[in-house]
Amino acid sequence: MGSFDFVTIFFLVAAVVIFLQLRNVLGRRTGNEKPPFDPYSRRENSEGAPGPDRGKVVTLPRRDGADGEEGAYAVVDAFTPTGTPLNDSLRRVVDADPSFDPKEFVNGAKMAYEMIVVAFADGDRKTLKNLLSREVYEGFDGAISEREGKGEVVKSSFVGIEKADIVSAEVKDNEINITLRIISQLISATYDKAGGLIDGDAEMVAEVNDLWTFARDVRSRDPNWKLIATESEG
Repeated sequence: MGSFDFVTIFFLVAAVVIFLQLRNVLGRRTGNEKPPFDPYSRRENSEGAPGPDRGKVVTLPRRDGADGEEGAYAVVDAFTPTGTPLNDSLRRVVDADPSFDPKEFVNGAKMAYEMIVVAFADGDRKTLKNLLSREVYEGFDGAISEREGKGEVVKSSFVGIEKADIVSAEVKDNEINITLRIISQLISATYDKAGGLIDGDAEMVAEVNDLWTFARDVRSRDPNWKLIATESEG
């Protein structure tokens, strides 16, 4: 087999692996959600104006049998100090889902955040629909439709995530809810149908502070998580 064929096969295999990882990002969501938030809405419309109130989490690796009860909590204790409210709540998450690893969860949430923010800016409904709960998707879809109706275009670049921390976790009605505070840096500019800049800055890097909540039904065999609520912190 020639070198061209080998390289081609290599990249095909890599593409399949990446596709499967992204496809397994999120699961199903049932219940009531907080309204989603539009990360690109103009500041003057942030209160009282119609529009969306606003991850994706890569499938988390499973941990096989820890030794004893305390061993089962080892990944939690390594992640956050014992005796703290967050440690206690994450231990309850492990009780509900022994495969849960908070460090890997945060890594997946960061990947999800970037993908969702980019898809929203691009108006990529197909990607968003696979990553969000129904209620959150409806909010994003409404914002995209509003932009399209006005002939507006968002041009953005995702610079990176400065910080992502789990701030709360709970298990209720067989569902795990985990909220993260995510501080990211974006370049975003919105243009009207004539090409005039109406919001943002095409060159300035802006800091965005969000609270995003993910959920998973522990009764389901599906190991994936879904974004169920977002909130902007400014």
